[in-house]
Amino acid sequence: MRVKIGGSTFLVDPMLSPAGAMPAIDNTANDPRNPLVEMPMDVEEILGGVDAVLVTHTHRDHWDAAATSLIHKHMPILCQPEDHEKFHEWGYEDVRPIYAAAVFVHTTMHRTGAEHGTGEIGRAMAPVSGYSLHARSGEELYIAGDTIFCDKVRKALEEHKPKYTVVNAGGARFNEGAPITMTAEDVLEVCRAAPWTKVIAVHMEAINHCGLKRTELAQVLEREGLRDQVIIPADGEVVSL
Repeated sequence: MRVKIGGSTFLVDPMLSPAGAMPAIDNTANDPRNPLVEMPMDVEEILGGVDAVLVTHTHRDHWDAAATSLIHKHMPILCQPEDHEKFHEWGYEDVRPIYAAAVFVHTTMHRTGAEHGTGEIGRAMAPVSGYSLHARSGEELYIAGDTIFCDKVRKALEEHKPKYTVVNAGGARFNEGAPITMTAEDVLEVCRAAPWTKVIAVHMEAINHCGLKRTELAQVLEREGLRDQVIIPADGEVVSL
């Protein structure tokens, strides 16, 4: 995802491998290789004009070997503190861990809590963060990251009152345990908890353990009368807010 806010362009959680370059996620019901689809544009277009990379965590569907290879080493990397040393080890020269909040040019970023699943699985998948972005010009965007709907997400919505909220809505899961990213019901909960926010649902139909399809999410939202609150972009679609 590319985000233009506050006069800066951020590349968020880059997974830049061609389709099928990596094996399927272990212990999952489907076994096609990842990513399931090609990127909708050339890498040069994706990286062109990027001022910094914002990373919620370093699972391979948010930062892969191709990203390490293709993103130049003097690019500013904004990340959770737990991933600081990893980026140094990968050769990045300008790594800026976000503890509670940080400023990049005209955009303030508040790091928010997230739960990448429940119980033992959730603990094993941690740490992961979200970010609430606030530009000096008044633009606002909350990127929830890989999380289910939980008290930490509710707190971020109530504290930051974002105009727009990006959720990873693939309903990812392993063969055992509950989902580790938002399901259709989780997206409904976001809408109900924060009726003031416009939700943008992404992270679907590209990784083998993400089973929720865009059409299925749209049907659930339509049934519950919340379709107008949620944008479900296609791969490569530009959404102007």
